[in-house]
Amino acid sequence: MSGRHSGAEMRHTVEGTDPGLFVEVHRPEQVSALPPVLLIHGFASSARLNWQDTGWLNALLKAGRTVITVDFPGHGQSTAPEDMDSYAPSRIRADLLQIAYDAGARPVREGDASSGLDIIGYSFGARLAWELGATQRGLVRRMVLGGPARHDPLAAFDLRAAQQYLADGTPITDASTASLLKMAQLLPSNNIFALLTLVEAVKVEPFDPAEAAPSMPVLLIAGDQDERADTIPELISLLPGGTAQQVIIPGRTHFNAITSRMFKDAAIEFLAKD
Repeated sequence: MSGRHSGAEMRHTVEGTDPGLFVEVHRPEQVSALPPVLLIHGFASSARLNWQDTGWLNALLKAGRTVITVDFPGHGQSTAPEDMDSYAPSRIRADLLQIAYDAGARPVREGDASSGLDIIGYSFGARLAWELGATQRGLVRRMVLGGPARHDPLAAFDLRAAQQYLADGTPITDASTASLLKMAQLLPSNNIFALLTLVEAVKVEPFDPAEAAPSMPVLLIAGDQDERADTIPELISLLPGGTAQQVIIPGRTHFNAITSRMFKDAAIEFLAKD
C-alpha cells in the first residue's frame, strides 16, 4: 500500500465480502507531519475524475500529504456488486473507515500532529464525509465539504422515470433527475444499473444532517452559481459555534467548482492547521 505519486492500488475486502473497491494510497516524496487525507468523490464520478484529472492529487502531494482515494461500487475502476447492501451509505462509510485504518490512520491524540484523519468530500462525498465526521469524532481531525447540501439530491431522484427512459426512451420530466442521469451516462466506466442501485439505497437511508453533526473544524465550499450553496447556512447552524468556515467561489457551478484553484488552496490551507 505504499508508493510515490502514482500510488499503489489494492482490492479491498470488508466483513468477509468483496465489493471490489478500487483503492489507492499515494505518498509524497517529502511527508509532512500531518495525517493522511481521505478523498471521497461524488455520485457518477470517480477518484480519477474528481481528484486526479483536476489536479487535487498533485496539489496535496506537493503539500506533503499522504492521500487515500477510493472508487465507490459501480464507479471508476471498482466492480459493481449485484446486492443493494453494498451501495448503502452506511456500508460505504464502513468501507471507507476500514480503508483509512488500513492505510495507517489512527485516532486523534493531543499533541500528535500526525494523528487522526482529514477528509475532503465532494457532492455525495460531502454527505458521506458529514456522516463520518459525526460518527467518528475520535478519528476525523478536520473536514472539507465541497458542494454540500442540506438535503441529498439523490433522495428526490425519480428512479422509475430513469428506468423507463433507459428501457424505451420515455422523456424524463423532472429536470434534476434528467440532469443526474445524463451526468451518470457521461463516464463510460460507470455501470448505470449499479448507479441506480446506489440511488435506491440512498432512498432507504436518507440524509439527515440534524440527526448527528460533526464537532471538528469543517470548511464548506461551493460555487456561487451552485443552487446547493443556498443551504450551507443551514448546515453551519447545525455545527458547534466557531468550528465552521465558509468559502464561496465566484463564477463556479456545482459541476466545475472542484476544478477551482481557489478551492484547492483554501482546502489545503485549512487542513494544514493544527
